[in-house]
Amino acid sequence: MSLFKRLRDLTLSNVYSLIEKAEDPIKLTDQYIRDMTEDLQDAEKAVASQIALEKKFKKLYEEQEALFLKRSEQAQIAVQEGNVDLARRVLEDKQSVEKKMVEYKEAFADNQLLANNLRAKLDEMRKQLEDMKNKRETLVARYQAAKTQTQINKTMSGFGSGTAAAGMKRMEEKMLQAEAMAEATNDLAASKGKSLDDEFANLGKNKAVEDELAALLKQYEKN
Repeated sequence: MSLFKRLRDLTLSNVYSLIEKAEDPIKLTDQYIRDMTEDLQDAEKAVASQIALEKKFKKLYEEQEALFLKRSEQAQIAVQEGNVDLARRVLEDKQSVEKKMVEYKEAFADNQLLANNLRAKLDEMRKQLEDMKNKRETLVARYQAAKTQTQINKTMSGFGSGTAAAGMKRMEEKMLQAEAMAEATNDLAASKGKSLDDEFANLGKNKAVEDELAALLKQYEKN
């Protein structure tokens, strides 16, 4: 039982703590589950062997017990029939049978106790393995959630950062520059597009304004 030898001083909660601190808790959990499954299989074989011994000594004890009772009856029959020599030999064999019966009974009791202890330990191993499998599902969910959160945090750390804001500001400045250039180009194009007649018409308009202004000035000079 490799795993339980390595972890004989650790409780299952300590194992969970090691798993949660691991770099990749899923891989470590899967390894523990594989090890525990192998250990459980070995334990089941060991318990089966012990149960076989328990049954063996139980059978031997029961056989000697039945033979002991048989020899007791035979001794009584031999005495009733007046065959003292036969009765004596039957009683001698009865003593030998009784000795074996006591030995087998003790061996059966010892092996039964050991088998029961192993059964209890086997049940505990099964429970721990089941707990580990259930814990794996929780760890997988937590681990995946943590990885997703970490990825989102990394993405958000660069979202709307100073670099992005500076890039947007440069784009705005270029847009303003382009718009100013377009407006200047429009003005230049409008200026170049005036005909000679337009210029003379404007010239006349300007002269009328100047004549009116001169008349007003002259009127105020007289007053």
